[in-house]
Amino acid sequence: MPRVEEWLGYARPDVLCLQETKVTDAAFPVMAFQALGYETAFDGGAGRWNGVAIASRVGLEGVTPGFDDDPEAESRSIGADCAGVRVWSVYVPNGREVASEHYEAKLAWLGRLHDHLGGSCDPGADLIVCGDFNVAPEDRDVYDPRRFVGATHVSEAEREALRRLLDWGLVDVFRRCRPEDKLFSWWDYRAGDFHEHRGMRIDLLLATGGLADRARMALIDRSARKGKQPSDHAPVFVDLEI
Repeated sequence: MPRVEEWLGYARPDVLCLQETKVTDAAFPVMAFQALGYETAFDGGAGRWNGVAIASRVGLEGVTPGFDDDPEAESRSIGADCAGVRVWSVYVPNGREVASEHYEAKLAWLGRLHDHLGGSCDPGADLIVCGDFNVAPEDRDVYDPRRFVGATHVSEAEREALRRLLDWGLVDVFRRCRPEDKLFSWWDYRAGDFHEHRGMRIDLLLATGGLADRARMALIDRSARKGKQPSDHAPVFVDLEI
């Protein structure tokens, strides 16, 4: 939490989406966010794993924990309206190994997200889905594609599930703003991967077309990955003209 407070203090985002909070709803640090001017919505489940949240200083209405009634949803998604924009914070399952039951569950989860968008959302509305997708959209989103052959996060089935979301009407708004290669949002803790820049871009901001057209700037705050007890992910930030 001190790292979150530090980042909010200098970045001052209007809306922050969090994943892997790993805290029960009763223990969520509501007061700490309030002290910084943020309302919060969260779904932590049992608190051991997963957990998602949205913090907003521009309003927070229409909160929806989960996009379906699936008891296996595992506290992996939460939606809310913030300043006229429908915001979803999602934590897509890791998948572990290709062809495993966890991998199949990951593909099924992405399919349910697609079905939710198709059944209850309008691609012409202002909507953004943010979070840890555990999918690198293209080979340029990993430091060395040869190292990931046969692994999760880069398999064709995972990328196809992501493309279905884009085909529905979403835009990878970070990539639209920043077409450069080797821009990563996650680095393994092991083997000095962060310092050697051996990473992946798996944290995505997927916006509907009209909203993506109003993106003015996007960045990955690599500095927030430094220091004591950092996350293995760095914040991904987009500035939208609303």
